[in-house]
Amino acid sequence: MSEHASALPRHAHGLAGRAAASISTPGGAVFVLVLALLVATIVANPNFGDPGVLVRFLGRTAPIAIAAIGQYYVIVSGEFDLSMAAVIAAQVVVAGNYIGDDTGRNAIGLVLMLALGAFIGLLNGLATTLLQVPSFIVTLAMMLALTGLVRYLSGGAADAPPNDDFREIGRGTVDGIPVIDVIPYPLIVLAVLSALAVWLMRRPFGRTLLAVGDNPAAAHVSGARVWWVKTRAFILSSLAATVAGILLVGYAGVHPTVGDGYEFSAITAVVLGGVVLGGGRGWVLSAVAGAFAIELLFTLLTVLDVDATWRDTVRGVIIIAAVAFAARAWTLGRRTTPRTTDLSGPPTEPTPGTNTGGN
Repeated sequence: MSEHASALPRHAHGLAGRAAASISTPGGAVFVLVLALLVATIVANPNFGDPGVLVRFLGRTAPIAIAAIGQYYVIVSGEFDLSMAAVIAAQVVVAGNYIGDDTGRNAIGLVLMLALGAFIGLLNGLATTLLQVPSFIVTLAMMLALTGLVRYLSGGAADAPPNDDFREIGRGTVDGIPVIDVIPYPLIVLAVLSALAVWLMRRPFGRTLLAVGDNPAAAHVSGARVWWVKTRAFILSSLAATVAGILLVGYAGVHPTVGDGYEFSAITAVVLGGVVLGGGRGWVLSAVAGAFAIELLFTLLTVLDVDATWRDTVRGVIIIAAVAFAARAWTLGRRTTPRTTDLSGPPTEPTPGTNTGGN
């Protein structure tokens, strides 16, 4: 065994050791939490263990998981996006008012919605980076502006949904699948976006995004265009909210309240997934797992006949506990990760679950 291999911590050797090391991090622990909540929910309600029921649950959870992916990009860069729910509501109203019953407008409407989402993200990013306004204030102002616009356009009431072909994106299924019977379209969309997110976080953009979130000054000195990296994170966040809005039109209809609370649900999912507020550390798939953990928890509370009014309380407790745990765990991980001073050979491989965003 080489000198550099022996420099790795003992638990990092072997597949089982690496898996144990990953699970011991905040980003890995959320997967254990998902499994525990799933088992508890099935014990409380055996019908939930039916493969068809479980797959439909995953499909219903897909929009919030997609929103969590978008929020992940912003949070891991060291910022916040509070405008997600308002973006979703705006996109829903666009779908109802522009597309309507005209199936010929479906493709153009989709392009328009994505362009609008990218533009909103661009405004959020430029205001935060170039104007140096805190992202909390920028996205809060965007949320208020979009909410007012949506209420003006809709009159504060529900509107007629777009044509059934468009709504099929959010409520359609692939039928005839053995065992599980169907695969909801939203679940397929989530799988594709999750794979793209993992790929993106392994690219130079993803590594730069983590570096910017960890230390913007050092990233700038190393040649990174910090303002453009963060702006792209906001664009990706608004695009994720747009996709979530497109899916929600399928089964939630057109109403200005569609998407209410999604920004806080997405933030909760991200921090529950072990992503550190302040940026620089966290895995994108852990944010997705965080979304499923939250929805499983709420499902379990419903099965146990816990009043739904406790949801916000539970969400608040989760945020405080998850942020405190993640910050402490990542800090301890950095302190205990051994460093190699010998630079004559290849660099040692990092311990799984330190700051990679590609898992």
